Amino acid sequence: MGRATEFCSAWARGEESGGVQLELTLRPAAAHRASGAAENTGAAPTGYGWNGSFHAGLQPEAAVLVDCAPLPGKGLLVLASAREDIRELSAEQVLHVARFTTESARRAADRFGCEATGQRPSTVDRTAWQTRPVTRTTGTCRGVATPRDAARLRLMTASEMPAGRALTEECSLKLPAEGHRIRLTAYYGPSALQETYLDKRYPGSVKGADMRSHPCEGALGRAYFKLEQLPMPDSEKGARSSVRLDDRQRLLTAFEAASRTRHGCPVD
Repeated sequence: MGRATEFCSAWARGEESGGVQLELTLRPAAAHRASGAAENTGAAPTGYGWNGSFHAGLQPEAAVLVDCAPLPGKGLLVLASAREDIRELSAEQVLHVARFTTESARRAADRFGCEATGQRPSTVDRTAWQTRPVTRTTGTCRGVATPRDAARLRLMTASEMPAGRALTEECSLKLPAEGHRIRLTAYYGPSALQETYLDKRYPGSVKGADMRSHPCEGALGRAYFKLEQLPMPDSEKGARSSVRLDDRQRLLTAFEAASRTRHGCPVD
């Protein structure tokens, strides 16, 4: 494997519909590349004991990160996506995408001497973004803003995805000004490596953002957390940060702690 990528294709067939071509990608965690469901903030957690993400769109895609000490980056990233240009897959075929990904991850783990302890999925989470009052969140925004924070910052609503062990997570908090919001994002494994690399290479793109990282065990590597106020301060004429540094740091700390806990990372 080294830092190379392996590919293969397969077909998922349904009882009442034709086959759908699936493309599988295997790459070591140290490849510094994430794609598909691994970097999609709209993907839900795979669940069933996996560090992974699943996006049930028109072309479903899945990503699983497996701990693997022998490989660079101590992990193996397994990606799968439906490549056929069709309007919609059956529920059975969508579940096949998740099972194909996790079973491929299990077989690859056996091949490379890795650990794949997740279970065979019996369902997939097809929940899309949910918008709720800030103090009534249940997903990736849960516990980020206290009622006191919401009142002081005049936070309106939160947009969130289901909470779990997705490889990229996002929580969006709406500010009172039209079109303004706070975006909090967590990255793990190759997603963290990729985002850290891009931010260092293009520092102007994250001017005014608050970032921090924290070590996790195994393939999750060094997780990366980011808070951005949109539109970004100074990105447009007259755009300035309306949220104080101490408030931003408190929100980022709460988001980071909740996310790290879900992923089994050490929490201070």
